[in-house]
Amino acid sequence: MRLNHGIFALMLSATALAPAAATTGCAGGSTVYDPYRHDYHRWNRSEDQLYRRWEVQGHRSHVAFQRRSAGDQSAYWGWRHK
Repeated sequence: MRLNHGIFALMLSATALAPAAATTGCAGGSTVYDPYRHDYHRWNRSEDQLYRRWEVQGHRSHVAFQRRSAGDQSAYWGWRHK
């Protein structure tokens, strides 16, 4: 059986680059706009830890930030900027 070198090279490249893409894909996080302070926050591991601390201190159950009510989001940003 004859092996197509183009397909082999493509598969080898994909295999070599996949771990790098998987580990850096979440490193930057997403950007979230704070409409109350008119600034942006990078939602990364540090911001997520602060958000979870806010939930614990306020005796709130964990809910994704995007699913929180506008009032709760405002309360979080107020707490976050203090």
